[in-house]
Amino acid sequence: MKTPLLTSIAALLLAAPVFAADEKPAAKPAEKAAVGYQDTPLIPGTKWHVHDGERPQPTPVTPGQPSTQDKVGTAPSDAVVLFDGKDLSKWKSDKTGGDAPWKVTEDGIMEVVPNSGYIATRDDYGPDFQLHVEFREPTPPVGDSQGRGNSGVFLFGRYEIQVLDSYDNRTYADGGATAIYGYMPPQVNASLPPGQWQTYDILCEGPRFKDGKLVKPLIVTVLHNGVVTQNHTAPIGETGHKKVGTYTPIPEKGPIKLQDHHNPIRFRNIWIREMHMPTPEDIGDGPKIGQ
Repeated sequence: MKTPLLTSIAALLLAAPVFAADEKPAAKPAEKAAVGYQDTPLIPGTKWHVHDGERPQPTPVTPGQPSTQDKVGTAPSDAVVLFDGKDLSKWKSDKTGGDAPWKVTEDGIMEVVPNSGYIATRDDYGPDFQLHVEFREPTPPVGDSQGRGNSGVFLFGRYEIQVLDSYDNRTYADGGATAIYGYMPPQVNASLPPGQWQTYDILCEGPRFKDGKLVKPLIVTVLHNGVVTQNHTAPIGETGHKKVGTYTPIPEKGPIKLQDHHNPIRFRNIWIREMHMPTPEDIGDGPKIGQ
């Protein structure tokens, strides 16, 4: 005959394994394996060793999907999408400051309304950024030279990267597609036939001013349909028609503008992302020229 005491002890012993299984101690977070070195030489002028394991890691970014002629792509995860095919909420009329006067088609394309005026981003960007723009020239083509498929992308609202139907369309060299208008022709003409989607990828290092004077010019690199057409080019100043550009002091951030040049250019998939240039502490003494 079992006594009540033995019965209670037996019950506790039977329950013990279940209790232990249900109450597993929390696992300790796995320690990250050490990487890099602290016994290598210092990079001259910096606090970092060669292969320094304590140097900050790059921020992860999910790349976007590239567009095709039939399907619009997506932006990188850290980009600001300026036009996603839905509306023009990120844009305003450059002339009035009101709503952007261009139209969005049923298939999600932004189209210039001729003679309605430039549009500008509502927010300012800079000083250094990557800008992606896709556009399609009218087909069949109408006009020639500067009258054929003309628009422009204005960095900080004043430095124009020319948009033009430059496929089999002769014009002055500093006015073709991806020219820094009125100053630097593109290295090559990478234009596609009208009616096909084209891409501009613009890497921009904004100008710097101090005490009202220029201390660093604008630097731009442009890829047209994946082909480099401007390589670390420094514009002579603000772009204009029939005049030599000059710099005037501006803030380190400014709008992106798109030009109405009376042609119904279409745009899609416009995005911008901030770039971080290396600091003097990152660069250190740099390369020693002449050695």
